[in-house]
Amino acid sequence: MKKEMEVSLLSEYGKKKLLTYADSFRELARSLDEEFDWNVKRGDRGDSLYRRKLWENRCLLAENLSEMAQIMSEVAGEVFSYRMLGEKKKRQVIQALRAEKLEVQDIYYVKREDGKKDIGMLVRTSKQGGCRAEDVADMLSVLLDVRLQPAVTCNGLVEEEFGYFTFVEETGFSVLTGTARAVKELEPVSGDNYSIVESEKGKMTFLLSDGMGSGQKACQSSEQVLDLMEKLLEAGYSYRAAVNLVNSSLVSKGEEQEMSTLDVCELDLYEGTCEFCKIGAAASFIKRGHMVEQISTGTLPLGIFRGVETEVVKRRLMDGDYVIMVSDGVVEAMEEYAGEEDLCQVIGRIELQNPNEIAQTLLQYLIRRCRGSIRDDMTIIVVGIWENI
Repeated sequence: MKKEMEVSLLSEYGKKKLLTYADSFRELARSLDEEFDWNVKRGDRGDSLYRRKLWENRCLLAENLSEMAQIMSEVAGEVFSYRMLGEKKKRQVIQALRAEKLEVQDIYYVKREDGKKDIGMLVRTSKQGGCRAEDVADMLSVLLDVRLQPAVTCNGLVEEEFGYFTFVEETGFSVLTGTARAVKELEPVSGDNYSIVESEKGKMTFLLSDGMGSGQKACQSSEQVLDLMEKLLEAGYSYRAAVNLVNSSLVSKGEEQEMSTLDVCELDLYEGTCEFCKIGAAASFIKRGHMVEQISTGTLPLGIFRGVETEVVKRRLMDGDYVIMVSDGVVEAMEEYAGEEDLCQVIGRIELQNPNEIAQTLLQYLIRRCRGSIRDDMTIIVVGIWENI
């Protein structure tokens, strides 16, 4: 009870501090966010451009501060209910894990606002070479009659020293991912890059960026976009907020910055839903048996305008569906044959089930259609989703 009270008091204190910081950041953001006055006549054109640059940097800082304030408010608003296991159940768990050479301390439930229940515990092992966190999750699943898996933030191995581990309720869906890539002929590297970011709340975000042009410069441009997106997502930003901040960062660099597209697909593995957000990116596809739906939006690449349109398309997925993301080079390879519409038919005819085999088969088909002449970088990401039984 003493520990639970300490947690509660610390949580309330931290909440107040976070909300105070959030209010301060919002006030600072408001003080920086002002319209650019085009009517002020000061000096020559160079002076005007300099003032314009300062104004854009102020706006970028204001957007960052506003997003930070929003994240702090969300964290302060999260409610976690800590509840110790009953003494009888606690003894059963401790004894059962001890038989597997696992020593446990401070085991308790953590109930989140979304209704999901996590298990938190301090644990160490005397096993030589350690014990996999997944094996501990399997044991707890049997003992507590709830399907658990290690949290994304957990260490994958229980070792000799005590470590804190969180086990979360198993998601309703699992995914497998496959990729295939081809580099534009005569270029040493691809201008396309992709990344996968997994959160502890059962969400996976797939990112695909195509740098304008090809070769080393295009590669560096798309890498920079993905690096920024990864950092922001891992810091707790939503993908929409992250897209806006990355775009603002690129705009502030002006003509020095190469433009890049950005394709975002966020899967919710608890709900079985996905959201698409495309910034100048090629169409994506959802394959359900022989039926294929094309997902596309008409937006410009990153770094052109300070405000970026983030049109979002949401779909519910079913067991056995595939989400296919492609770069512009894939669509361009089909331009002679009706482009994206013909690509839908090709995807629908594929009978394979392994995502990697689907990606490789599709890429080989495209290379044959363009007679081996790879005119642009091609990247294909295939995500298969299956319901956990």
